[in-house]
Amino acid sequence: MKRIFYFVFLIQSIFVFSQTKKIVIENSEIQFVNEEKYPGATILLGDVQISHDGIRLKCKKAFFFKEKNFFKAIGNVLIKQGDTITQTSDYADYDANTKQALSFGNVVLKDPTMTLTTDTLHFDRLNQKLYYTSFASIKDQTNTLKSKNGKYYLESNKFTATTKVTVVNPEHNLESNHLDYYTDSGLTYLYGPSTITNTENKNRIYCEKGFYNTKTDVSHFVKNAKLYLKERTIEGDSLYYDKNNGFASATNNIQVIDTVQNFVTRGNYAEIFELKDSLFVVKRAVAISIIDKDSMFVHGDTLLVTGKSEKRIVRTYNNVKIFKSDLQGKCDSIHTNQENGLTRMFRKPVLWSDGNQITGDTIHLLSNVQTEKLDSLKVLNNAFIVSQDTVSLEDFNQIKGRNMFGKFENNKIRLLLVKGNAESVYFNRNEDTQELETITKEISSNIEFTMLNGQIETIKYLKKSDGKSYPPSLLPDEVKRLKGFIWRENEQPKTKEDIFKKGNSKDTPGEDTLENKKNVAILDKKKLSQKKL
Repeated sequence: MKRIFYFVFLIQSIFVFSQTKKIVIENSEIQFVNEEKYPGATILLGDVQISHDGIRLKCKKAFFFKEKNFFKAIGNVLIKQGDTITQTSDYADYDANTKQALSFGNVVLKDPTMTLTTDTLHFDRLNQKLYYTSFASIKDQTNTLKSKNGKYYLESNKFTATTKVTVVNPEHNLESNHLDYYTDSGLTYLYGPSTITNTENKNRIYCEKGFYNTKTDVSHFVKNAKLYLKERTIEGDSLYYDKNNGFASATNNIQVIDTVQNFVTRGNYAEIFELKDSLFVVKRAVAISIIDKDSMFVHGDTLLVTGKSEKRIVRTYNNVKIFKSDLQGKCDSIHTNQENGLTRMFRKPVLWSDGNQITGDTIHLLSNVQTEKLDSLKVLNNAFIVSQDTVSLEDFNQIKGRNMFGKFENNKIRLLLVKGNAESVYFNRNEDTQELETITKEISSNIEFTMLNGQIETIKYLKKSDGKSYPPSLLPDEVKRLKGFIWRENEQPKTKEDIFKKGNSKDTPGEDTLENKKNVAILDKKKLSQKKL
């Protein structure tokens, strides 16, 4: 008995369902049949109205194929679904069995969030989805979206647009080939090459995958992201940008290009404050500038760039290292003024230039901002310059004084002036045999040196000097090393990759430091090895 009841109920359900699937003709001024010309069709004329499962259709003329449950509407076609969806067009085909509508000719569809216009529109009522393949324009309260191909999901207010996509509002113009756009929230998800241009200041964003809120101007991009500002270009694996607050942050493989100063900053995390003209970089932070067509790399734990392009200041903090093909350096912090070309090195600074090691309490480097070449050098307090002897690894030519001033020529030290308590130790070798002949120790208030290829060419004592030359066998130990001597070659970055190597030197000037003793031991081993050879 239960089986019979279930069978009857199933038959009734199928019958009711089949009834709801049939098109109902609610009005028509004229109806006729012409089987010879329109087989299987009923021709409807004048104020034609039909309904089917929640949809109402009006038109001037129609062909109704009852057996196929198919309706073809012609002229002033109006389709309404509930109280939310209204569509007009010149023509429409409607298949009631599959709930598929095809409209063409001046198609306009409206819902509470947007207005869509196109030439041909497919309406899948089963899945509540619209799609087009021959260009459409979608306008909401904020934006106008255009694309060649697209799908609109009515329940989620979502557009998936592909091929020649643009999203335009008074402030921005977005171009892409694939995106998802939500008309109620203004959220846009980008897939593939996409560009957002600010119509006011021409700032641009490029990415190949990301998110953009068209209402709040907040965006986040995660593939090949590039932000083109007025004076900077920012690149990174991940890029966040808040246009209204002028704030951007980037993560991993960051490159910030200063298009005015020809200056590049790299790192793995950066923050850019556009309105304050400032840039903050950490995690393998490095600043790269061009000096005489050669790149100078400056690395530190933290890098801060502030100020407008014509008055830009670059500060680098903690574990700072410098590499240039003909100049290397190390210190705790650096302050560079790009307006006047002055770079100041603080806390145990050291420079290596053309075989010379230069140390002091503070070191200043001055570049010519016009020629982009090194111009001059200042070493303030406890100035010391050391160069290793050309033959013996344990012998060092040394110059020290209170302050030291140098002049560069073709990025090499050409002139050196030592002022105040000047001392020097120089190992004199035969030019032909390179045998060590004498060691000269000089003391004077001020000494001037000219340099050629890193070697002392001439010496001028500006005031009376007190000096003495010793044969190698009679050289006292206290003369061989000036007080405060230390050789820091093991700290020198030899390649640009070396600037990222961690190595904190804890030595202090003086020949009795632990590090200095290690260096002497290393040199002794090298000397012994050479004797064996």
